[in-house]
Amino acid sequence: MQYRWPRKKRYYLIIFLLILVILTVLLWSRIVITAYAGEAGVLFRRFSGTEIDTIYKEGVHIISPLDVMTIYETRNQIALHEFDVLSVKGLRIHLAIAIRYRPRYDMLTTLHQKIGPDYLQRIVLPQIESVMRKQLGSYNADQVYTNENGLLNKAIVLAINEVGRNYVVVDDVIIRSLILPDNIVKAIEDKLAQQEYMRSYEFRLKTAAKEAQRKISEAKGINQAQRIIGESLTPEILAFKGIQATQELAKSHNAKIVVIGSGKNGLPLILGDSAFTTSNKAATQDVNKQITTRSSNSSQAFPHQRNQAPVQ
Repeated sequence: MQYRWPRKKRYYLIIFLLILVILTVLLWSRIVITAYAGEAGVLFRRFSGTEIDTIYKEGVHIISPLDVMTIYETRNQIALHEFDVLSVKGLRIHLAIAIRYRPRYDMLTTLHQKIGPDYLQRIVLPQIESVMRKQLGSYNADQVYTNENGLLNKAIVLAINEVGRNYVVVDDVIIRSLILPDNIVKAIEDKLAQQEYMRSYEFRLKTAAKEAQRKISEAKGINQAQRIIGESLTPEILAFKGIQATQELAKSHNAKIVVIGSGKNGLPLILGDSAFTTSNKAATQDVNKQITTRSSNSSQAFPHQRNQAPVQ
């Protein structure tokens, strides 16, 4: 015989299922938790507290509706921030920065327990702003504006290290703009222009000094070379060079006039000095013979020139 539920119990069962469905629909977002790509979850249990040893990775997680899971983005994020810094002389400097940061994955549960999901507003921005104000506030505005000795870079490194102590990794702090009053900026730019002009003038002075040293060295070299050449020019060498020059002149097809030396030992015709060798004398005789031949040919080619009177 088939067992049948009492009508009253069936009503109770239907009501229970309806309530269960309604509660499931209403509490679905608290029961089924999805951690998407680049995210991780930290679970807080209502009766036992935060699970320190468990980090819920990407995927779907089913938890009790009494518990709460907080999802953290573990990828690199960027935050834009602006603030003012007072220089050592009380001048206001406006800084606009961009911060690239992310939570430390292995310390995510500790970050959730001690700081919370709004760690950007609680830790990252205040500490970076505090460190940079402290570091830059001890310098003049022109030193900050020109990043003298890398003071901005040093302040950024100190700020990154300070934030890193609180379970957050800051990859970089980028200075987007540094704003000063217009009159101060113009004064700083004029000062920099004058400094560059002075460096250029000093460079030109050094260049002129080097050029003067070069000319002095060149003059000394020329003087020394002339002295050596002058000491080596004996009468015998000069006579031999004269013979060689006369030979080359006689061989030239463009030679029209031959100038013959005069006086004692005049080249190339008069070689009465006993200091010349036999070979030099023979070379001189050959040159004289060539010159005489060219002169006779020239006279035959232009006979009318012999009777012309000299021009006064």
